[in-house]
Amino acid sequence: METDWSVVLTSFPQLMKGAETTIYITVFGLVGGLILGTIAGLMRAFGGKLLNSIAFTYIELIRGTPIVVQVMFLYFALPVLADIRIEPMHAAILAIIVNAGAYIAEIVRGAFLSISRGLTEAGLALGLPRWKVLTYVVGPLAFRRLIPPLGNQFIVSLKDTSLFIVIGVGELTRTGQEIMAANFRAVEIWTAVAVIYLVMTGTMTLVLRTIEKRMRIL
Repeated sequence: METDWSVVLTSFPQLMKGAETTIYITVFGLVGGLILGTIAGLMRAFGGKLLNSIAFTYIELIRGTPIVVQVMFLYFALPVLADIRIEPMHAAILAIIVNAGAYIAEIVRGAFLSISRGLTEAGLALGLPRWKVLTYVVGPLAFRRLIPPLGNQFIVSLKDTSLFIVIGVGELTRTGQEIMAANFRAVEIWTAVAVIYLVMTGTMTLVLRTIEKRMRIL
């Protein structure tokens, strides 16, 4: 079977629309995941026994189950259990938030605990409240160590959006599948989909490396 790369040009607008949906889910999911993960990570690092236990349970529950199972639970099981119906797009974003948040929590915990206790003790000795010590003394140093592992998690989460095909979200992979089903040009379409994913992950990597370099200068 001969290849016909002109179908990629014909299908490009549809593929870009799917890519936009992928980026939309990724951005909103990661913003929520960062917030949730930071809270859970600080609970694990500095919370009391109760807060630590709550965060630990959440993290282990999410890390121990695939994201496909999580999104299918949100979309199919939650309406049965709690009579709460979630739109496919909202279920996808929520799945990224919950899933990424668990992994980010461990990244945050590790980064904060890697900073010498002497800095924390010095800040407390000066009379600063703990939240100010964490925000202005420990936080900036921990943030520098967060960037590389966060970059890896961001890329993983972006690629995880392809799994939301199971609930019918029209992201890039789903769009590619629909186009391929119509014209049967598997080689051309899936090559184009792979290239678009590479561009998105490459751009994300470049941005994060730029941030990392600037943080080293400061």
